[in-house]
Amino acid sequence: MGFVVRASRSLSGRALVLTATAAVLAGLGAVALSGTADAAVVGAGSYTETLPAGGSLPVGCGDLATNPRQFMTANAPAGPVPTNDWWSSLVFKKFDCAYSENLHAHPTSYDTTASGLGFSYNTTPQISGTATGVGEYHYIYQEDFTAGVTGLNAPRTLVDNWTDWTVTPYWSDGTRTMKATIGHGLPFAYFQVTGGDAQITTKSTPTIWSNSGARIGYSVAGKDYVAYAPTGATWTVSGTVITSTLAGKGYFSIAVLPTTPSTSAADRNALATSYGTYAHNHVTGTKVSYAYDQNSSRVATTYTYTTTAREGSGTGTVIGLYPHQWRALTGATPIAQTYVTARGAMKNLVGASSFTTSAIFDGVLPEVPAVADSGGADLATLNGYLDQVKDNPVDVRGNDTYWTGKALGSGARIAEIADQLGRTDVRDTALAAIRTQLTDWFTASAGKSQKLFYYDKNWGTLIGYPASYGSDAELNDHHFHYGYFISAAATLAKFDPSWATSARYGGMVDLLIRDANNYDRGDNRFPYLRDFDIYAGHDWAAGHGAFFAGNNQESSSEGMNFANGLIQWGQATGNTAIRDAGIFIWTTQAAAIDEYWFDTRNENFPAAFGHGTVGMVWGDGGAYSTWFSAAPEQIQGINQLPVTGGHFYLGDDPAYVKRNYAEMVANAGHEPALWQDIAWQYLALGDGDAALAKFRAGSGYTPEEGETKAHTFHWIRNLAALGTTDRGVTANHPLARVFSKNGARTYVAANITGAALTVTFSDGKVLAVPAGKTVASGSVNWSGGNAVGGGVNPSPTTSTGSPSPSASPSPTTSTPPTGGGAVRYLQAGGALAGAAGSAGTATVAAASGVNDNQPHSPATFTATGLTLTYRSGAATAFGLAVDSGTAVGNATQVRVSYDLTGDGGFDRVETFRYFATDPVTGWERYTDAAGQITTTGTFGNLVNGTVKVEIWSAIGSAPSTVSLGALSTVTLPYQ
Repeated sequence: MGFVVRASRSLSGRALVLTATAAVLAGLGAVALSGTADAAVVGAGSYTETLPAGGSLPVGCGDLATNPRQFMTANAPAGPVPTNDWWSSLVFKKFDCAYSENLHAHPTSYDTTASGLGFSYNTTPQISGTATGVGEYHYIYQEDFTAGVTGLNAPRTLVDNWTDWTVTPYWSDGTRTMKATIGHGLPFAYFQVTGGDAQITTKSTPTIWSNSGARIGYSVAGKDYVAYAPTGATWTVSGTVITSTLAGKGYFSIAVLPTTPSTSAADRNALATSYGTYAHNHVTGTKVSYAYDQNSSRVATTYTYTTTAREGSGTGTVIGLYPHQWRALTGATPIAQTYVTARGAMKNLVGASSFTTSAIFDGVLPEVPAVADSGGADLATLNGYLDQVKDNPVDVRGNDTYWTGKALGSGARIAEIADQLGRTDVRDTALAAIRTQLTDWFTASAGKSQKLFYYDKNWGTLIGYPASYGSDAELNDHHFHYGYFISAAATLAKFDPSWATSARYGGMVDLLIRDANNYDRGDNRFPYLRDFDIYAGHDWAAGHGAFFAGNNQESSSEGMNFANGLIQWGQATGNTAIRDAGIFIWTTQAAAIDEYWFDTRNENFPAAFGHGTVGMVWGDGGAYSTWFSAAPEQIQGINQLPVTGGHFYLGDDPAYVKRNYAEMVANAGHEPALWQDIAWQYLALGDGDAALAKFRAGSGYTPEEGETKAHTFHWIRNLAALGTTDRGVTANHPLARVFSKNGARTYVAANITGAALTVTFSDGKVLAVPAGKTVASGSVNWSGGNAVGGGVNPSPTTSTGSPSPSASPSPTTSTPPTGGGAVRYLQAGGALAGAAGSAGTATVAAASGVNDNQPHSPATFTATGLTLTYRSGAATAFGLAVDSGTAVGNATQVRVSYDLTGDGGFDRVETFRYFATDPVTGWERYTDAAGQITTTGTFGNLVNGTVKVEIWSAIGSAPSTVSLGALSTVTLPYQ
């Protein structure tokens, strides 16, 4: 099914500020903040509170940009406004200025209207697409009934309260009022009303199966509900309307029951009675707490409910648990009945006030150790790849926060590898480049308008400018963007500890952490855990969540990059609060990814969906798709990048890794033709030898924008020696992992501090780890790294008898094909270049009035002199950033033409369906997923050939804009 959406990619700040207030000083804790009347200084860094020229604030209804509390009551909690949540469209009203989009709480989905709160418990997924191509499943909102007050006609819905995973919408029409508390995992919705009777209006005639005293049981569309009124009240039924005076007490609750068509009447009534014991214990608060036990390497998470007894003095409620929760549940047993949800079976605790999960934290590393890079052809190959990037190890392809972050992440991988190999020339160049970029971004000097951070006190958010993918206007993706900054800062902190102190730039890193996922409830500058849905167990990407399908997240692995950044930064700087927050998020989300993105046990996706993975999770389902591409390599790869020492969770189930890779190949119809490095590095977590063979056979590929051949070869070659991750053994140190190959274990631990430490593994193995070193012991023995103390580290060696590198050679360099590679970038002057170059824009003229799939006044981009080999079966792919501002009715169209021999005649011409832009300022992604509408000619090898891309307005009376540089690429089906 289709949705009108804004990309929240997931590939989806000038003058200094006012004097800090005492409240801000208090919120910073140990981080010093000072400044003049125009400056906010954090250590040696600074940020601004003056919006940069050209910068955007959140865009939505009314004066949302400057008054986000306009859709809250006076009773709403003080402090920053939560965003990126399942209920955010209630307050971040982007399209519907009166009510909300659908709120997928699970097990029930809700909608807010003038007459009250709509309920939907949909157990039948709507599935579209194919099992080998783009497809999706959604348990769409199908309203069963609306609960409200007789006569209620509220002009809008406000937010009256929220807690960690609940929200309380509020309605008022001047005569009648209603509050309804709803939340994740709550089968109940709790109501308080004034000015009228409680009213339930069903979409079809209800079947009343129980009506006795204050309780009425009814079924709508085969779903069983129970409404509970106060003692002494009754319910009256008239057609599709059910009402109660509530005996004048003004409260009631409604629960959906976990029944199926085969549930007996006796069992249904027993459930209604059991639930009824807790019906008037209204949930008024929810709160999470977590603790990392380093000795056992476990994370204990407790979810606590505060209830208010509207009558009597009872406590406890009914709690629904997601699969990632009930699999790790301790000290409690769910009832047999379960709910159907978009995340799989939701199990239930009846009468509980809290529950606790206990999950293993498997550990992370700064980088996979160089156990197999000891010499010979493979070491020469890796050094050759390092030489290719040593002059530009931080290759910034776009100056916004996302693309700068990607470059920083890539540079950090180079620094880690070079340090392991004793290549201090490459390591120090990479560290210097990281330091320069971060210091620049963390300095908001007077007159600066780019590469800085802006704090908006109204929204309680820190926005980097230039922003991208709606990180400003929609508050999208902060964890994606900032995770790269934090991870690179953690690498730099290992080698330059003074840079990371609060007296210098550590405080700025801390601000980025707090913005995306504030770990300190006492800090009122940012919402608590903004991007992380505490109960759902994973991040959400969209700041507003204003979609029919609810909120969404594409790149779960970039979310994990943020969590890993917190672990590494906290460990490097000695901040256990940050480290433990990262471990909590990492451990919880790793379990959620296995369940909801990968469904590794094959239990949660609908049977007819046909895919073993999704590219995106939605509030009501999932999709085998992305915001930017229909290519299987990218649909699956977006949840595998970036590849770092914090991403070993991707290999928790090696058999699944191989199934996932096989699905990608089957769906594409060939081995990966895009993002080969991501696919092979992922495969290495399940079968390192197979991945290494594929790399050796295809090393002429074009790297993904955040990758290098040096890192890809290092990762694959060493995992081929180490084997797969072994979850049967843990360590009493967060930077440790165990690997196993052919039944033999290798124990790895990293020490990024200045003092030696001893690491003990759960099977009794003990490693002594010198300061600044990573040590591997067991089947493979190795010690390397020079994170602390300076000096040149000798080349690492493998132990006698350990797995030896293959004797088969691989090239030490990859010579690019004549004329450049397959990935081309739109550039100024009409160039279709082989490098991203400078960012910019080009104007696409307004439509001519003739919509005939032919270019009219197009913006044209051309590449000439191309000599490339056609990849049999491959197709043209593109991802263009386009924008029509506030213009209504615009659509952009693309034609790609191939002149195979440069003789002036085009041998292959592809015209793609147009892409309709929305009237909201901000980049949207126009991709080849739109499909070809006309195609002529055939592909062949390019020999001094020419490729031309034409972009024009198919419809619309206003011009549009296309981004130049890293945001707009065309991938040719060539190598």
